[in-house]
Amino acid sequence: MRPFFVSFAACMAGRKIIITIDGWSSCGKSTLAKQLARELGYVYVDSGAMYRAITLYFIRNNVDLDKKKEVEEALRNINLEFVFNPQTQRSEMFLNGENVEYVIRDLLIAEKVSDVAAIREVREFAVAQQQKMGAKKGIVMDGRDIGTVVFPDAELKIFMTADNAVRVERRFRELFAKNPNITIEEVKNNLEMRDYIDSHREVSPLRKAADALELDNTRLSEEQQFHKALEWALERKKGKK
Repeated sequence: MRPFFVSFAACMAGRKIIITIDGWSSCGKSTLAKQLARELGYVYVDSGAMYRAITLYFIRNNVDLDKKKEVEEALRNINLEFVFNPQTQRSEMFLNGENVEYVIRDLLIAEKVSDVAAIREVREFAVAQQQKMGAKKGIVMDGRDIGTVVFPDAELKIFMTADNAVRVERRFRELFAKNPNITIEEVKNNLEMRDYIDSHREVSPLRKAADALELDNTRLSEEQQFHKALEWALERKKGKK
């Protein structure tokens, strides 16, 4: 366990900033974002959960992604909210009043979310909400276009990457715990598909911001990557580049 003074110093030193964490699937973006938010006393916003919840709504309501009017009508009926759960000690995704935190982690959602997130109207809807959340700063947000589109002026931008084989193995272990019938080949194909769609879509493609710091965690433990990112955050809170 880290000494208390580390957390206290992290919370008190310097100004409030916006921290963005972008990168490829299964690089541990949300894990790092949650750790930083907890240490700094910041709000954590899981932008991926927002797109997953929208995808869940589209699937449940048979929304045709190729019909603009259907998409726009569906978005008008979607209310997204992060609600803090005192039992799990984390914010969970609510879709129109329903806790969908665990439903949206299913492989079915993962297979569809990149297609949904590539739709201009969907991204405009989500980005507008994300920018509202960051108006007062003091947030950590992870996703695909947070440092390039949502908060291009963020004080600290991190771009996470890792070896493909390592990412596949991480994702497989995560999904296997929920579905023992899943194969590593299915996971590999899903990651490759998402990487391609995310980086080639017309609207807000996944790319590293010019001023982002790259964090390759192929050979780093969660603790090692956390300390590296925390060091960067504390420097930016003090106004250092």
